[in-house]
Amino acid sequence: MPKDKACKICNTIFESGEKCPECGSKEYTESFKGRIVILNPEKSEIATKLNLRKKGNFAIKTR
Repeated sequence: MPKDKACKICNTIFESGEKCPECGSKEYTESFKGRIVILNPEKSEIATKLNLRKKGNFAIKTR
């Protein structure tokens, strides 16, 4: 099972590949803290506060 990676630019969590599927950045880390899952970004207060506009898995903090 591949280890999850988090983009340092947009905090998207992804499993495979060497670049972020959302922003295309090659800056990622396997060391991140926390995970937030956004299911409905239009109605989510947390998504609004974190400025997230898409569904998905996001890291709370990357190193």
